[in-house]
Amino acid sequence: MPEHIKARLAEEIKALEHELTTELPAEIKKAVALGDLSENAEYHMAKQRQVFVNARLGQLKKRMGELAMVNLANIPADRVGFGSTITVFDSSKDEEIIYKLVTSEESDVTKGLISTTSPIGRALLGKFVGDTAVVVTPNGKRELEILKLATIHDVVPEDKTLPEVTKE
Repeated sequence: MPEHIKARLAEEIKALEHELTTELPAEIKKAVALGDLSENAEYHMAKQRQVFVNARLGQLKKRMGELAMVNLANIPADRVGFGSTITVFDSSKDEEIIYKLVTSEESDVTKGLISTTSPIGRALLGKFVGDTAVVVTPNGKRELEILKLATIHDVVPEDKTLPEVTKE
């Protein structure tokens, strides 16, 4: 799993834990000192933030656990999987598009970085060169024919000219 994602999540966890254990208790203490808690906006805002930070910490820790369980050796070398760079022909747009399947934290559609959990990502997973993936979008169905494929196990040149993996 990309180490920069784990590092970014760990950094956010550390910052939120600091806020939860140091900053928020100080804010709550100051707000309590102001008196009447029933109409104390500072107190209510600090308590709401505390609930949010706790929930976000839970999400991040769960995601870190999920990422730790990913074994890159189990990703297929002959079909689309996490880390694959895929050149597809989109018949609805009549153009070739290059996508790379990444984690949800890395996804950026404008750069062609598609999450494995997105509709396009899910439709492409497990497909071979020559297969057609049908994606249902709000604008209707899109058919994506896989023209070229480079998996996470292949070395992808910087010029985005991808080696072709054929279906056997």
